[in-house]
Amino acid sequence: MTISSVLIANRGEIAVRINRAAKALGLRVIQVFSDADADSMAVRLADDSVRIGPPAAKKSYLNIAAVVAAAKAAGADAVHPGYGFLAENADFAEAVIAAGMVFVGPSPDAIRLLGDKVAARRLAELAGVPTVPGSGGRIADLAEAKAIALKIGFPVMIKAAAGGGGRGIRIVASLEELERQFPQASAEALAAFGDGGLYLEKLIARARHVEVQILGDGKNVVHCFERECSLQRRRQKVWEEGPSVALPADVRERLCLSAVALGRAAGYSGAGTVEYLYDDVSGDFYFIEVNTRIQVEHPVTEMITGLDLVEEMLKIAGGAPLSVRQEQIRLSGHAIECRINAEDPARDFMPWPGQIERLVIPEGAGIRFDTALYEGYHVPPFYDSLLGKLIVHGSDRADCLAKLRSALAGFELFGIPTTLPLHAALAADPDVAAGAFHTRFLETWLETAFSAGSAKEVA
Repeated sequence: MTISSVLIANRGEIAVRINRAAKALGLRVIQVFSDADADSMAVRLADDSVRIGPPAAKKSYLNIAAVVAAAKAAGADAVHPGYGFLAENADFAEAVIAAGMVFVGPSPDAIRLLGDKVAARRLAELAGVPTVPGSGGRIADLAEAKAIALKIGFPVMIKAAAGGGGRGIRIVASLEELERQFPQASAEALAAFGDGGLYLEKLIARARHVEVQILGDGKNVVHCFERECSLQRRRQKVWEEGPSVALPADVRERLCLSAVALGRAAGYSGAGTVEYLYDDVSGDFYFIEVNTRIQVEHPVTEMITGLDLVEEMLKIAGGAPLSVRQEQIRLSGHAIECRINAEDPARDFMPWPGQIERLVIPEGAGIRFDTALYEGYHVPPFYDSLLGKLIVHGSDRADCLAKLRSALAGFELFGIPTTLPLHAALAADPDVAAGAFHTRFLETWLETAFSAGSAKEVA
C-alpha cells in the first residue's frame, strides 16, 4: 500500500522525531493529542491534529478505539506508534490493519511471538542464539521454580513472561526469598501486564547490557551494529553509546549475526532491537529479549551508521524492500546519548513537572538534541519524565566524550530540576571514561556520589 499520510500515535520527543522523518519523505502528518498536550511542539508541527481524550494515558494514548477512530477520521494511510504506550501492543496493530491502514512496525504475529519472553527465548534457541541459563519456559508453580533455582544456582531473577523494559523483575538470593517473592511477582505481573506468567533466569551479576539494532522488510534482515546500555538506574537506561567499548571484533560479529538470525526466524519487518547480556570476563553473550519498536536510543545507531531508522521504517511500511545491504552498513566513529529527564537527582530522582523558563541547546558538528521542548512550555505531570536526548558523535570514544563534556557545559535548561548535572558528572568520571562499568555500576556510583561531601557533584 502506498503511504501518503501517517498518524503519530504518541507524544513528546519521539512524536517530533517521527514528524521530521515523515515530512522528509513528503508525507502528511497527523498528530493525536490529549488535553495535556494541546500546546505541544508535536501538535504545532503537524499538518493536522486530533484530540483523543483527557490527560490520563489510559483514556487517551492507550485508548485503542480512540486512536484508530482518530486515524480513520483524519484519512491516515498509516499509523506510527513510536515507543511506549501502544507500540508493542499486537491488538492495536491488528485494529489499525483491520481499519484498512498500515501499522508501521512488525506484524501482529511477530509482536506477540517476540513480546512473550518465553516464546522469544524458545525462538532464539531454535535460531542458535545463546540464552541465559533458566527455566526455558513458563513456570507452572513455586515447586517447579524452587527445583530450577537449585539446579542453576542462586542468585536468580524472577521475570514476568509478558514484561519488558526492565519491569517485572525480582532478584532472589535464597529459597526463602523465592518462596516469599514468587507469589508477589505473579500478582504484580498480572496487574501490570494482564498476564501472571513467570520464568526464571540465572543472574549474571556484573554483566554488560548490549543490544543490536536490526531492520527487516519481512524477507531480509540486516543489523546496524550494537549499542551499549549498561549505565542504568533501577534497570532503566540513563546513558547509551555505540559501539560497545567492551566487544572484541570477533564477538561483535557473532553477536550481530545472531540478532539477524533471530530476526529472520521471526520474519521481522521494520526496526527492532535484540537485547543481550555480555560477560566481558568469559566473552559469552546471552539473549534477553526483543523490543519490537523503535528504541529511545535509536539516534546512537543513526550517528554511527548514517542511516535514518525512522525513515527506513516508513519506507518499509509502504512496501519498499530494505534500502541497504549488510555490506553497505559501516561503523563510523563513536556516539553517546544522554537521557535528559525532568527529575531531581538530589531527591532520589523525583519527577518534577513545571515550566521551562530558559532553554539554550548546544550546537556544533556532531551534536544533536532530540526534544519537544521550547521556552515557556509546561512539562505535564501525567507522562514519562523524558524531556529530550543529547546525542554526540566523535571520531572515537575519547573525542566523543570531550565533545559531550563541552556540550553539557553549554547546555542551559532552567525552570525545573533535570538530570543534566548527573550526566556532566558521569562524563567526567574516570571509570566511565575507561569504559569500566556494568549494569550495576551506576547504582553503586550514585551511592558514592550522594555520600557526605559529594552530593554537590550531581545536585
